[in-house]
Amino acid sequence: MAEVINMPLMSDTMTEGVVAAWHKNIGDKVKSGDLLAEIETDKATMEFEAPESGVLLYRAPEGQAVKVNAILAIIGKVGEDISALLKENDNSSETETAPATEAKAPETSTVAVVPPAETAVTAHTDGRMKASPLAKSLARQNNINLNMVKGSGEEGRIVKRDIEAYLQQTEKTQIAPPAEIIPAVATGTETPPALAPMQSFTGAEVYQDVRVSQMRKTIARRLAESKFSAPHFYLTMEVVMDKAMAARSSMNEFSPVKISFNDLVVKAAAMALRQHPAINASWMGDFIRYNQYIHIGVAVAVDEGLLVPVLRFADNKSLSQIATETKDLAQKAQNKKLAPADMQGNTFTISNLGMFDIDEFTAIINPPDACILAVGKINAVPAVVNNEIKVVNKMKITLSCDHRVVDGATGAKFLQTLKGLLEDPLRLLV
Repeated sequence: MAEVINMPLMSDTMTEGVVAAWHKNIGDKVKSGDLLAEIETDKATMEFEAPESGVLLYRAPEGQAVKVNAILAIIGKVGEDISALLKENDNSSETETAPATEAKAPETSTVAVVPPAETAVTAHTDGRMKASPLAKSLARQNNINLNMVKGSGEEGRIVKRDIEAYLQQTEKTQIAPPAEIIPAVATGTETPPALAPMQSFTGAEVYQDVRVSQMRKTIARRLAESKFSAPHFYLTMEVVMDKAMAARSSMNEFSPVKISFNDLVVKAAAMALRQHPAINASWMGDFIRYNQYIHIGVAVAVDEGLLVPVLRFADNKSLSQIATETKDLAQKAQNKKLAPADMQGNTFTISNLGMFDIDEFTAIINPPDACILAVGKINAVPAVVNNEIKVVNKMKITLSCDHRVVDGATGAKFLQTLKGLLEDPLRLLV
């Protein structure tokens, strides 16, 4: 009997997944434990291994959402009839099986499609158009006449790859050359010469539609909920970083791993949260939760969006430990290796755009936190020091606060403590 593999629940908030890439084709032999696919969840793209051995008889199409517990793949024996299994699945009307040579689907591009001049290439003696549901859907989306598409499936059936091939052929639209400019000739001295007609320009209006990833959908939903449900207010403060810069240089002479300015900010924020537990809190609707532990989320930019891996018990870790763990989590985020547990449990978040030459910015609170700290770059600026004008290095930090949990004075006191720790970094070592 063929074995049905359902879409697994790969995170606590996942409702559907998208196959980002298949590593096996229809007809390939699969061993239990082989890398079968990369599945895009609401939090990350994760590798999925085959739970059974056999031959891959069916796979859900790349780029389409599959509900949790809906059919993802079928593994069985060569020639085994799986039609009954597919009919039982609610997704079967929107999917199709593919031969072993099927190419991976590209990102969806939408252009103005101009039908080629050739005559219709698809004809069916029974008068019925043979095309898969997915092919019909793609044809409708791109305004394609199916009679102009040659099917490569069984008995001339039009499938998804035929639509994609047709789109590629018609992507380059012909642009009409501008009209020839004919100079005007004067007919007499009493009549001024006519002006040459204005040259007209034509072009093709081309655009690209890219499917919204599961991660981007979740980011959009969570941040929209945060922005429009939590009353944000913002507090900005300047920090003199001269001593921090000198201390960092000295530390890196002995540290087993290079300590960054962001590591200093993480450590200072963790120590400041000890003194201001009202900041290390969450709005829970009917009550406010004051967390007795300090888990700091560090925002990491990736191609698909923004991930926030979590440094647990950051207040109890040394700067070198924070530096090592932060680099490890950032590398995992870039390589799509973060586990769901790596991105859960944050009580406070830090977003640093200083490395992108940003002076200052405001960040949207990352639920369930009550606050998020936005960190800008370090700038050398003139300042009055002991009645003298000197060049000092300053960094702007902005605290976004949920006014349901944190009041202005509470947030200001937290920033004062954080500023003091960064301006006297020896205190971070105590």
